Order: sequence, then structure tokens, then C-alpha cells
Amino acid sequence: MEGCRKSVCSWWKTASSSTRLLGFMLPLMVVSVMVVLMGYNSSNWFFDSGFYPWAWGSVYPPRAPFSQGFVPPPADGGIDAFQWRQTVVGGGGEREEALVVDYNLHRSAAPPLSIQVSAAEPPVTKKNDDLMNATNKSSDSRVLPLSPGINRRFSNLQILEAKMQQSRTAIRDARKESVIHDPDYVPSGPIYWNPSAFHRSYLEMEKNFKVFVYEEGEHPIFHNGPCGSIYSMEGNFIYKLEISKFRTRDPEKAHVFFLPFSVTSIVHFIFDKNSRDHWLPMKQTVSDYVELVAAKYPYWNRSLGSDHFMLSCHDWGPELSKSLPELFNNSIRALCNANTTEGFKPSKDVSIPEINLPGGRTNGLIGGPSPSRRPVLVFFAGGLHGPIRPALLEHWENSKDKDVQIHQYLPKNVSYSALMRKSKYCVCPSGYEVASPRMVEALYTGCVPVLVKDHYVPPFSDVLNWKSFAVEIPVGDIPNLRNILLGISTRQYIRMQRRGVTVRRHFEVNLTPKRYDVFHMILHSIWLRRLNVRLHGVEDL
Repeated sequence: MEGCRKSVCSWWKTASSSTRLLGFMLPLMVVSVMVVLMGYNSSNWFFDSGFYPWAWGSVYPPRAPFSQGFVPPPADGGIDAFQWRQTVVGGGGEREEALVVDYNLHRSAAPPLSIQVSAAEPPVTKKNDDLMNATNKSSDSRVLPLSPGINRRFSNLQILEAKMQQSRTAIRDARKESVIHDPDYVPSGPIYWNPSAFHRSYLEMEKNFKVFVYEEGEHPIFHNGPCGSIYSMEGNFIYKLEISKFRTRDPEKAHVFFLPFSVTSIVHFIFDKNSRDHWLPMKQTVSDYVELVAAKYPYWNRSLGSDHFMLSCHDWGPELSKSLPELFNNSIRALCNANTTEGFKPSKDVSIPEINLPGGRTNGLIGGPSPSRRPVLVFFAGGLHGPIRPALLEHWENSKDKDVQIHQYLPKNVSYSALMRKSKYCVCPSGYEVASPRMVEALYTGCVPVLVKDHYVPPFSDVLNWKSFAVEIPVGDIPNLRNILLGISTRQYIRMQRRGVTVRRHFEVNLTPKRYDVFHMILHSIWLRRLNVRLHGVEDL
């Protein structure tokens, strides 16, 4: 050893400066290569997938926490309304903050993943393309080539996220493609913020989207709901989803997980008006159910509920969603009562239409005369519910103008639906809550809806440009109602009326669901929210 040390020192003294520099750098280069290789093999892989093509709050940008990175569309739905709409969802920060809570029901499932919502990502790289192409195999885990000589196994969740990234890319690139042939319907025109992106997104949903419905729970609270009242969407959606092609029995293949309780049924069967705390047993029912599925399956705890959703058309749906903080803050809530002052977040929640089906079907509800056969300018009939209707009736119930038909009670022998079909515009004010079946009733009969609501997010407004087929009037402008409507030209009224007839297909309830109907539009809105969530921290196999 001593001799070796002496020989090295002798070489160092006699060697040239360049040779000595090489002798110094060579060991450092070897160490650096070893560190890179070790770091590569030990890195955690995940897939960023936060992308969303439209502005959630296009209709009401001041009242929702959205970025202002786009130019609001013109009120007449002109060409600017077709431009690509992109947003960094403002609710993302709130969701991330909620997810740091150490919440794991019964400590029975996997630790939660961190979840973010983000803006559009850069184009998919070649590495991602290789991953996408490899996701068509059918085994539970894959060996996917990352680079020559290096193989890595990917889990079902990683492959699911990779396929979603493929869908995001297809949606983002939709404007570059030619019009896609569709035998049933091709979205077009100013009723959509971006018809080509919507069409591509809808087709991606039909091709890929899978929902796991928890089978736990029994009638009448679970897997059950009304189908023939103003709360009809609860029962209709539950029944149709459970027999639809979008349902999967394999939770490993699911993009989202449905909590199949009916708020209307909970209120009907559990609410006790004589109880000192009537909320407690109803909220306990919801929280007990979530605890049950969280203890049995790993999926709720894995995402803290962010890939789960509930649906309610009852006024108390938002309040019962507060049964658990994670359900309120993280989960997708599909609600008729989409009131932003009551916690509705358009970035993660879904506004669905309230549809009154007295007989459980739409027979006789759809259709009306042409614009030229509607002599009444504006119509409303309804009780004094909430703060807006009294102001409406105070100014217009006893109007001397015969073309203004505003009533609390209709005259004898006057049909509500018949008068709606004779009217050009139908006022849809909020009642005790912001939701109202009058919006859909107006579209069904060919009457242009006049929305008089505060803090309301209309159904499917991430896709639909409501200003192109409806009139929005602030509550403070109720005294000017007639002048505002008379100020709309006949040409513009006819355009809005025809667009309303076109958009009606998205609100129709069919006994057997049809493409682009209300059942599929609700699913599509949920699909969009899931596209806007990215899962981090997925462990490699």
C-alpha cells in the first residue's frame, strides 16, 4: 500500500498539467453517472392531467373565482364566442388546502393522494405517446418501455390517468380537426362556447368514461329516488345510470365513484320536524354511508373523495353535502340548487336542471307554435316564494299592458302551459332557492327564458352559452322588464327562439336515454370535472 501511494505521488509530480486535470475529472464523471442512474431508477412517476378547455364561469365571471385570462363573449353569441376558452380553476387552491387534512376513515384504506386542478399542459411528449400506445393491453399491470434497456411496470391507476391525458390532448386539438361525422348530431353555432371541443369531449366520454356505483345501501334511501316531481332528476339519473353502459362493476376501471343516495328520499323518510336538531339524523345517514364505503374500499381515502360524486335536486342537497367536510369541499356535487353563495363551486360542482315531470314522462310537454303565433310579450305565474317574486308581482301583476301576463294566480279556465305557448318570453325567477323548473318548461314550449336570479350558475354553462338563447335580467332591473324585452329586435328574438328549440335536446328526459339528452349531459359535466383533476403520488409497481 505504501509503495502504491509513493508511485501515485511520483506520477502526480511528473505528469503534465492537462494529464493531471484529466486524472482529477475522471473520477467525478464516474460518480456523476452513477448518481444519475440511481436517481432515475428511484424516481416516482405520475401523470399531470389538469386540463380544461372552457371557462367555467363564462356566464357569471364576477361571482366565481376564475382567472380572467379570456375575453368574455359578446352577448349576441357572435364569432368571439367560438374562441378557445381556457382557465386556471380558481378553486384549485381551496381544494389543495382541504386535502392536506389527515383524513382516513377507520384507517382502513390506502393513504390519500394529493390532488390539484391546473391549466392546460404542454403537448404530450414522445414518452407519453409510448405510454398511451401501451395502455391498450388488458393485464392488470404493464411493462412499458421508457428508454432502451429500461422497463417499468405501471399500475391500473397510472394507465387510467394516461388514457385521460390522451382524451385531454384530443379535446385540446379539436379546433385543428375537420368536422367529425356524427349520425345523430353535430354541435354547431353560438349556443356552444366551443362546439368542436364539446363534440370531441362528448365522443371521448362515450368511448372511455366509466362510473362505479357503490352497491351498498338499500331502498328507499339508496338506489332509489323520485321520478315524477320537481325532484325527478334524482330518481331518473340513479335508475338510468345503474343500467347504462357507463357503469362498470370493476372499481379499478372507474374514473369516478357514485354515492347513490337520494336527498329527497332522506328528507321524506328521515326528516323529523319535531326534532330539536332535525339536520342531525339526515346528515348522520350520509356520513355513515361514506364511512361504510370508505372502510370497505380504498377509493374514498385514496383521493379524499375528489373522484366521487353525489346528485341532488332537493333544496337541502347542499346542506346535506356538509355531512362530511371532504364531501362538501372535495367531491363533485351535481346540484339543481347551484347557488354560489351557498358553497357551489363551478370549478368542481355540476349544475343540473330542475325538471318537473308530473306523470314521470315528457309526453305533451314538448312543442309549441312558431314565433309569429305568440301574441303575448312576457308571461309568469307563480306564488310569492323568496325575495324576487314579490318585486316582480308588485311591478307587473296588475299591468295595463295586455301583452304582459304576470300573475300570482291564473284566471279561471286559463291553462298554464297554453299561456306559455302563446308567449314570446317566459320569466324564470328564483323562489326560495335559485333553481326553478320554469327554465326547462320554457325551452320545452319554445318560449325564450328570462332569467331573473342572483348567484346562480345555469345548467351545463361550461358548454352552453346561455346568453345566445335566453335573456338575463338583474333583479334591480325588474321595473324595466317590458322596455328591456321590447328593446330586443324581432330578428334577434327569432334567433334566440330557434336556438332554444335546438338546445332543447340537451334538457329532454327520455325513458331510454338518447345521445346528447339530459342524462348524457349530466354525465358529460361530471366527465369534464374529472378531466380537470389530476392525481399525484401514484406509486410505481
